[in-house]
Amino acid sequence: MTKRDDPTRTEGTGNDDRCRLVNIILDENSLARAAPDIEHERKVAIFDLLDDNQFAPVGNSDGPYTLMLAIIESRLMFDVLDQNEVQCSTVLLSLTPFRKIVRDYFFICESYFEAIKTAPPSRIEAIDMGRRGIHNEGSELLRARLDGKIDIDFDTARRLFTLICALHWRG
Repeated sequence: MTKRDDPTRTEGTGNDDRCRLVNIILDENSLARAAPDIEHERKVAIFDLLDDNQFAPVGNSDGPYTLMLAIIESRLMFDVLDQNEVQCSTVLLSLTPFRKIVRDYFFICESYFEAIKTAPPSRIEAIDMGRRGIHNEGSELLRARLDGKIDIDFDTARRLFTLICALHWRG
């Protein structure tokens, strides 16, 4: 039995399977060419997000949804389509509030990948705790910025933040 067929599954608001993303489309014009490993990270971020999420534009219950993401003039555009592929919501978020967190997240990830080569386990764990803290901070910022526009839970915010980072990562 897959997650989607599980009758005990409780995703979305009110246990409503309609309150979820089933497709994510990245605007290729918004993305710089990336190395194969970065493209892989983007695909993994999308896979993880689609695997488990809670997502519903405020005031709309015609999901499940498709999310089209684009970066337009330093803004992140969430273009949401309903189950009939009709646009039901568009949200533009300034990327400015995310810049420092994304930069810090990349820095600590680089430190982590360097540390796993030679550092003792206690150092690796400390760096990983810092990485998770910054990731949580980015997730909370995303939830706050989407508040009143799109309802998402914390885990979905974490996965979306990962995808936002992967969109910025050019190698």
